[in-house]
Amino acid sequence: MPNYLTPNIYIEEISTGPRPIEAVGTSTAAFLGKAPDAATPAGKLVSINNWSQFLRGFAAAGGPLTPLAAAVFGFFQNGGRRCWVLNVGDGPLAGGKGGRNGIDLLEEVDEVAIVAAPGFTDAASYTSLLDHCEKMQDRVAIMDAPKSVEGVETLTKVATPAADGKKSAGMRPRESKSGFGAFYFPWIKIQNPFSSKDLVEVPPSGHLAGIYARTDASRGVHKAPANEPIRGALDVTYYVTNAEQEVLNPAGINAIRFFQNEGVLVWGARTVAASASEWRYLNVRRLFCMIEKSIARSTRWVVFESNDEPLWKAIIRDVTAFLTTLWRDGALMGATAQEAFFVQCDHESNPPEEIDAGRVITVIGIAPVKPAEFIVFRIGQSAAGAKVEA
Repeated sequence: MPNYLTPNIYIEEISTGPRPIEAVGTSTAAFLGKAPDAATPAGKLVSINNWSQFLRGFAAAGGPLTPLAAAVFGFFQNGGRRCWVLNVGDGPLAGGKGGRNGIDLLEEVDEVAIVAAPGFTDAASYTSLLDHCEKMQDRVAIMDAPKSVEGVETLTKVATPAADGKKSAGMRPRESKSGFGAFYFPWIKIQNPFSSKDLVEVPPSGHLAGIYARTDASRGVHKAPANEPIRGALDVTYYVTNAEQEVLNPAGINAIRFFQNEGVLVWGARTVAASASEWRYLNVRRLFCMIEKSIARSTRWVVFESNDEPLWKAIIRDVTAFLTTLWRDGALMGATAQEAFFVQCDHESNPPEEIDAGRVITVIGIAPVKPAEFIVFRIGQSAAGAKVEA
């Protein structure tokens, strides 16, 4: 408290208004792979804002089209605006000599929300991507299926590292309990950006990252990035049938399909979590990543404040305002805000033992919207004619 010793008028500014919570970005991607230019230094993260900048930094001396180059091209072609690129050369995604390198460098970039390693389709690479995203808790991995498969059934078995020269029987990545990754099949065919006369087969992860960014901008992160056209995709390397997708979908394998009138579409929105998991939908996982990170970043002012009712009310006020905005945008389910979420920060969530331990506990419940994955029209007959129930 200030000392008032001289009779006078004192003006003091105090903060009594809300501290708005701003939603963090969800569309910045990170790509790891081999640069077209063999002279490009490996192990250096570079921020890229357009295709021309990538060419100057990673293909200045030319070279063949690599999965990394195709991914960055597809990312910007499909609506992406900013990404980070890491040339790993001929090395693995993680590990190696010399301490932190490879995918570990992405821990230094807070804005990354999507991670992909185009063309890396082995068990070790899948595990590196999922381990990284599960550790960071604020991003998801996009993983490509192998280029060639011997029937879709092989995709449903988890890939294991090859031993004694034997090929792994499985091809899909391991499960991620909290759904921090998505897996797509098959590869797509595009015009070679280095030579438009050539039609090349490329992994789809870069194009999909662009679709994530495009959907986030047009609809919001709560919208599943599915039933969306893949710009630049002229065909697929494998035509998935309805019967085959009945096998793939429960296993968390998102199909990319060619339709006669619509062209090439993303036809799946699942994570690699178990089919019975609450994290099986990609948009739910990404929505929670955004909400958690936004609240954590915008409530740092709470640290070291007096842990009492005025602080609790301020936390409730700010978090409620943020979640109300999301509900109005259609990200949360419910006819009213009270049905969509709740925020509790009071004596019940903060008993004396928690206060003595220096903790303030806020309990938040959220009802996310989930995609209409199966559309069912029930049609029957009545005496008066046809009866339709949707």
